[in-house]
Amino acid sequence: MSGQLEGKVAIVTGGASGIGAATVERFVKEGAKVLSTDVQEELGQSVAEAAGAMFMVQDVAAPVSWDQVTAKIQSEYGRLDIMVNNAGIVMGKNIEDVDLDSWHHLLAINLTGVMLGCQKAIAVMKENPGGSCGSIINIASTSAFAALPGDVTYTASKSAVRMLSKSVAVHCAQAGYNIRCNNLVPGATHTGIIDTAAKTVPGMIEMAANMSPFNRIGQGSDLAAAAVFLASDDSGFVTGSDLLADGGMLAVHPGY
Repeated sequence: MSGQLEGKVAIVTGGASGIGAATVERFVKEGAKVLSTDVQEELGQSVAEAAGAMFMVQDVAAPVSWDQVTAKIQSEYGRLDIMVNNAGIVMGKNIEDVDLDSWHHLLAINLTGVMLGCQKAIAVMKENPGGSCGSIINIASTSAFAALPGDVTYTASKSAVRMLSKSVAVHCAQAGYNIRCNNLVPGATHTGIIDTAAKTVPGMIEMAANMSPFNRIGQGSDLAAAAVFLASDDSGFVTGSDLLADGGMLAVHPGY
């Protein structure tokens, strides 16, 4: 690896599996000190240890958990350079089927959790030795551009995350902070969610692969590589943007 993140300190939520786990592994290989968080304690701890990262149990929807995570980062490293708000869930309910409890639960994790991650990250990044600096990376989705009729809450949450990131980016720039905020937008990616769906939906993996003109499903490593760019100094003039790592999914007309 090239050491693009040498000397940087990162938090990655949802680091126990999928895109989060791949990002934790890649960031460590690029030289970063990483704190991985997740609600899955045993798996999260195992993944973090294998990668050479620290791990904490965290419910991203709970403000107190963010206080604990940022306190840990400050006590261990005294700074924060990278915040990856990756933790999220799906619901699989359309507008007619969704109930209010399910709606609130998903939004608490997928949207409020990201908002809190941005807010708490900024508070630490502002106090970094040498002056305010940092990169916030929020994991959005192609469903923020093209709706999922079967998951109204997930679609709404990722659309909101996309614009939240832009608001955060402009606020930080206008406030004079050297803190950037961008969306990383995965397409169909091989994660635990896809594997679970494949158990009940025949041909699910093939269907997901066909969403890309490359005719393959994305891997966590594909997204982790894109996250390295957004986290590194190479993207120093990139903020408020949507980096699509979707294998061309949104570029192709659905009829082709």
